[in-house]
Amino acid sequence: MSGASAPVTGSVVALCGGIGGAKLALGLSRVVAPGKLTVIVNTGDDFVHLGLHVSPDIDTVVYTLAGRSNAETGWGRAQESWRFMEAVAEIGGETWFSLGDTDLATSAVRTARLQNGDRLTVITRDIARALGVGCAILPVTDDALRTMVETSEGILPFQRYFVGRKCQPEVKGLRFDGAGVARTTAEVRAALTAPDLAAVVICPSNPYLSIDPMLAVAGLRERLASVRAPVIAVSPIVAGRALKGPLAKMMAELGKPVTQDSILSHYGDLIDLLVVDEADRDAVARNSRMRVAPTVMTGIDGKIALARTVLALAAGLGRS
Repeated sequence: MSGASAPVTGSVVALCGGIGGAKLALGLSRVVAPGKLTVIVNTGDDFVHLGLHVSPDIDTVVYTLAGRSNAETGWGRAQESWRFMEAVAEIGGETWFSLGDTDLATSAVRTARLQNGDRLTVITRDIARALGVGCAILPVTDDALRTMVETSEGILPFQRYFVGRKCQPEVKGLRFDGAGVARTTAEVRAALTAPDLAAVVICPSNPYLSIDPMLAVAGLRERLASVRAPVIAVSPIVAGRALKGPLAKMMAELGKPVTQDSILSHYGDLIDLLVVDEADRDAVARNSRMRVAPTVMTGIDGKIALARTVLALAAGLGRS
């Protein structure tokens, strides 16, 4: 689909985590004019496994926009094989985190290039281009950033909590190791200061686990607060439930009501509008900073429709 009929002119920046965010990023990629979409992706989930640098959110976004993602799981590549993990299991290696054979290739190339001194941003650009992605996909930082989950079982690195323990421990808090020294890249700063920036979209990713690590990187929150383009977030919860992942459970454990009001309060003045699902229409009646749209993105048409709605809302707003 051509970007010529997009509801905004100019460039668009999306902040994105993994599966849920990647869906809207795909919709945006179909309606934003060619070369005008930048997707800034969380790297707090990155970790080293079996000696390889794994970037789960980046890979999910790249595979999704390349049309290579596993439609059943939402992560990993389609038509995957698992000989590598079978061999790891056979010789007693760690198998709690699975890397399919073609997914393994991505991590292996990334690791080799990082060891050679290449920036994560450049590596991500090259992989995305090789797989046919037409928009810019940027890690939020080239520096180390690691989400640590404070749980009833102690402090767990994100992937140990999310995959290894399947989100079962009670969450007590979060911290983002490295955020104090990590810096946004020149590419991220350029995207957010583009003269033709028309909208910033916070995709329906987990605000605590996917968006907050990015906002913790020095300077990003301040840059978002200063952009003149509208900033619109799409809520990741529907009628008190998260469509994917541990968000609802986590919010309850942190003592926060699983409501659209909580999501809006979490983002605060950083955003102009929060888009919520039709199932939460009653919340919109109470708050002028919410808008209603079908946020459960079924198929590519649902993703495109939500992208168009978000951009139309942005086109109707201005920032003083």
